[in-house]
Formats: sequence, C-alpha cells, structure tokens
Amino acid sequence: AAINDESSDLLSPRERSALRFAEKLAVDHQKVDDALWSEVRGQFSEAEIIELVAHTTLYIGFGRFNEIVGLDPA
Repeated sequence: AAINDESSDLLSPRERSALRFAEKLAVDHQKVDDALWSEVRGQFSEAEIIELVAHTTLYIGFGRFNEIVGLDPA
C-alpha cells in the first residue's frame, strides 16, 4: 500500500525518491527533469543511480514485453 502512497510514513526519503524516479521513467522518461535528477543524486551515489536505472528500465521492458505478447504477469 505504501508504494501507492508517496507520503506514507512506511517509506524512507530514499524510497520515495526512487519511486518518483521509477514512475517518471516508466511513464515518460523524457520528463526526468533537473529537479528530479538533483533529488535522486541527493539520495543515491552514482553507482546506485546506475543500478536503479538499470533495474527500473529492465522491469519496464519486461512489462512491455509481456503486454505485447499477451502474457499474464500473475
């Protein structure tokens, strides 16, 4: 439930930042603006950002693949 509520006390600032970033990558990666990059860089090291981007885009790709070929993710 916390994933759907960005203001949840169950999420740390790092988790909130990662969720905002992942959501933006999934919905419209071209709208990752300087403010969001600054937020992410304030929470994560460069190595962690690379890992976050790699994992996020990998799972976005899996989701799109499943949709295209008609696989049920459940």
